[in-house]
Amino acid sequence: MQNPFKGSFNLDFHTNQVRVKWLILIVAVIIGGGSILYTNHLVSQLKRREKEKIRLYAKAVEFAGTPEATSAALTFITSYIITPKNTLPVILVDSASSNILNTNNLNIKSRYPAGIEKEKQQLLQKMKQENVPERIILRNGPDGSISDIQYVYYRNSYLLRQLSTYPYIQLSVITIFGFIAYLAFSYSRRSEQNSVWVGMARETAHQLGTPLSSLIAWVEYIKSMAEMESRHDVVKELEKDIQHLEMITARFSNIGSIPVLKVEKVREAVNDCISYLKPRVSSKVNFKIETNAPDIVARLNKPLFEWVVENIIKNGIDAMSGIGNITVTIGRDTEKEVFVDITDNGKGIAKGKSKEVFKPGFTTKERGWGLGLALVRRIIEHYHNGRIYVKSSQADVGTVFRIILKA
Repeated sequence: MQNPFKGSFNLDFHTNQVRVKWLILIVAVIIGGGSILYTNHLVSQLKRREKEKIRLYAKAVEFAGTPEATSAALTFITSYIITPKNTLPVILVDSASSNILNTNNLNIKSRYPAGIEKEKQQLLQKMKQENVPERIILRNGPDGSISDIQYVYYRNSYLLRQLSTYPYIQLSVITIFGFIAYLAFSYSRRSEQNSVWVGMARETAHQLGTPLSSLIAWVEYIKSMAEMESRHDVVKELEKDIQHLEMITARFSNIGSIPVLKVEKVREAVNDCISYLKPRVSSKVNFKIETNAPDIVARLNKPLFEWVVENIIKNGIDAMSGIGNITVTIGRDTEKEVFVDITDNGKGIAKGKSKEVFKPGFTTKERGWGLGLALVRRIIEHYHNGRIYVKSSQADVGTVFRIILKA
C-alpha cells in the first residue's frame, strides 16, 4: 500500500515542514519590517515639524532682541510663540552651552532649588543627545553687530517618543502572542496525535485478538495430528510465531496506558529479539552483540523495548537490501544512563534528514507509512523517559541509532 500522506506533487507537510516554517518567518519579518519602516516615516515627518517649531521659537527670541521689535510684536511673540504651554520642552543656554538662561515646558518634579537645578541639567544632557540645537544670534545696535550667541535645546514630544517605540512594542506583543499560540497549537496537535496513536493501537490489538485465538486452537489441532509427531520443529516455530503475535498484541494494548517499567538485563532483551528475528530474515544478515558488561540493567518495559529494537533492526536490514551486518553495542553512557547502539552498513540517511526520520509520515519506502520510527521515539521518550537519535550516518557506509535508557 502506498503512503497516503504523500501527494502527487510532493507536497508532504512533514517533508516540507522546514520550508513552511521559513516561509512563515519571512512573512512575519516582512510584516514587522513594513510596520517599522512606515512608523519611522511618520516619526521623521513629526520630527521635521517639531524642528520647524523650534526654529520658529529661536527666530522669535532672536527677533525680540532687535530694535525692529515693536511692543505689539513682542506681546504677540511672547504670548503665542515663546511662553505657551503647547510647545516643546526647551532650554535656552549661553554660547558655552553650559549656563541655563531660560526654560519652558519642563516637567520638573523637585520643589527645592538644588533639585530643580539638577533636573534641569539632566534634561539638558538628554536634549543634547536627542537633537541638534537651534542657534540664536543676538545683534547689538543699529549697525547689526553680533553681541551674543545663544542655543535652544529641546526634547522630542511625548507623542513622538511613544510613536518611536510603538512598532517595537507591537512586535513584542505579536511575538509573545505568536509564541503562546504556537505552544497551544503544538499541545493540541500532540494531544490529537496521542489520540490517534491510542485509537489505532487499541483497535489493532482488538482486531488481532480473534485470529490469534483461532491460531492457538489450530496449533493444538496440528499437534494432535499423527503425521506431525516427527515434525516438532514446525510446531515449535508456529508456537514462537503465536507467542510473538501475543507479544505484539500486548504491545499495542500498552500504547495509551502507562507501561510498567522493571529492572531488566538489556543484553537479554536484545538477544531475545535477535533470536526471534534471525531465522525470519535473510541468511546473509550477520548479527552481533557487543558489550563489556553483560549484566548491565535498565528500567524498561521488555515487550515495548524489544519492539523498538526489532523496528530499528528491520529498517537496517531494508537499508542493506538483506545483505550486511547488524551490530548492537550495549554500554554505560553515564552512571545513571545506559546506551544501546544499533549499527547497520546500509545506504545511510540523507544529510539533513536525521531528525526528520522520526516524524510521522516520513518514509523513503514506496509502500511505507512512515510510522515505525515515530512509534519508536514515542516508546523511548514518552514511556521510558529516555532518548533516541541518529548518532551518525554516512552514505553507503551505514547508520548508527543510539538509545539512551535510565540505569
